[in-house]
Amino acid sequence: MAIRIFNTLSGRKEEFTPISGNNVNMYACGITVSGEAHIGHAYQALIYDIIRKYLEKRGYNVKYARNYTDVDDKIIAKSNETGIPADKYAADMIDKIDAEMKRLKVDEPSVWIKATDSMDDIIAFISKLVEKGYAYPTEKGDVYYSVEKFPSYGNLSHRNLEDAMNGVRVDNDEMKQNPLDFALWKSAKPGEPFWQSPWGKGRPGWHIECSAMNYKTFGERIDIHGGGRDLIFPHHENEIAQSEALTGKQFVKYWIHNGLIKVNGQKMSKSLGNSLLLKDLLDDYSPETIKFALLSTNYRADINITPALFPEAEKHLVDFYSVIKSAKEKGIELAGENKEIDDAFNAAMDDDFNTALALSALFGYFKAAKAKIAAGDMTVGADLNQIIKTYSLLGLFETDADEFINSVKDKAESEIPREVIEIAEERLNFRREKNWAKSDELRDKISALGYEIKDAKDGYTIIKK
Repeated sequence: MAIRIFNTLSGRKEEFTPISGNNVNMYACGITVSGEAHIGHAYQALIYDIIRKYLEKRGYNVKYARNYTDVDDKIIAKSNETGIPADKYAADMIDKIDAEMKRLKVDEPSVWIKATDSMDDIIAFISKLVEKGYAYPTEKGDVYYSVEKFPSYGNLSHRNLEDAMNGVRVDNDEMKQNPLDFALWKSAKPGEPFWQSPWGKGRPGWHIECSAMNYKTFGERIDIHGGGRDLIFPHHENEIAQSEALTGKQFVKYWIHNGLIKVNGQKMSKSLGNSLLLKDLLDDYSPETIKFALLSTNYRADINITPALFPEAEKHLVDFYSVIKSAKEKGIELAGENKEIDDAFNAAMDDDFNTALALSALFGYFKAAKAKIAAGDMTVGADLNQIIKTYSLLGLFETDADEFINSVKDKAESEIPREVIEIAEERLNFRREKNWAKSDELRDKISALGYEIKDAKDGYTIIKK
């Protein structure tokens, strides 16, 4: 079965056929390093890392590039606020973000690109657009892209120029020929970092950076361009206008956009004070728990972060790992294959990388595995081995079962009131005496206090309900 991808440009799923044989060139917009990584950054990095890995699993040679925007209005504002030079502030933030992504176990792309390392390429790109008549410099030393010169502007976001006018923030530079024209080069203001250019001292606009870095890395065309849905307009629309004006060729064959993060139904934003920093989330939950939670929603849909999302994901993983632990305790060797499990995973991922469908299958697999273990059916070893192998692509089941379960138990005990732990310990003694009536009575008491107890062979795990 062929891979089918929802292409934002066409508004439908299309069969994936690379531009050049088995080779795939893929670019995803990275982070503007004006602050530390939050859960939205982590989700986007995770999604495109998985898409890259799945394409490789299906036999494609993938060259995957991500960028860091390390010169920008927000970075300059942070520099002024902190007193740290903009280049040092950006470099320090990149180091922090890299460290957090490593903690999350998101792999590096094939190519990292930084805007400040690509300045000659950006200036050359703008110069060609000016020569071709798609861009114009002003007396102040700014350079703007003339949107009216690009008739297909708006095709990606499925809007006409009038709609575009309503959807973009327009600055009131009297030197612009059209209010919708956007900056390719910004003349230097006092105290800002700048580079020398044919138009004077200045720095690039945001949109031109990605076009120039793509052109530098891949050439005229790429197979897949990804990013958050909030980037469709104007950022990706502007990328198309810039790149296709330069080359006269289709810039991107498949545009992929992931949904956004909401917190308790509200859009996540600094202004609302509801941003979840990745470092804080990793302090509370394992990378596997975070991945299971995020990947349980289809990548094109928004994810609503509620207080129950990560604890529920952790609970499910404890259940799954408990089955793996049980098999090992029964002396069952985890070896062999179950092609049906891998084929079902591939079928889900072939349908627009549907991680949610792939993860939903786990509940049935582990229920069946539990029954096989109870029945002494040794074929369960092949089933579990295949699950571990197949779902490692999503970053799951990479931890020893005992280690994962104990880490959750240790964390829970450190957070759970002493009263609940004492009842649980008393209940464990009754269980060892096979006093099931008293055991059930204490289970109900724990439940009334807002906690759930899950029994293991010679212990228990307490989870807040």
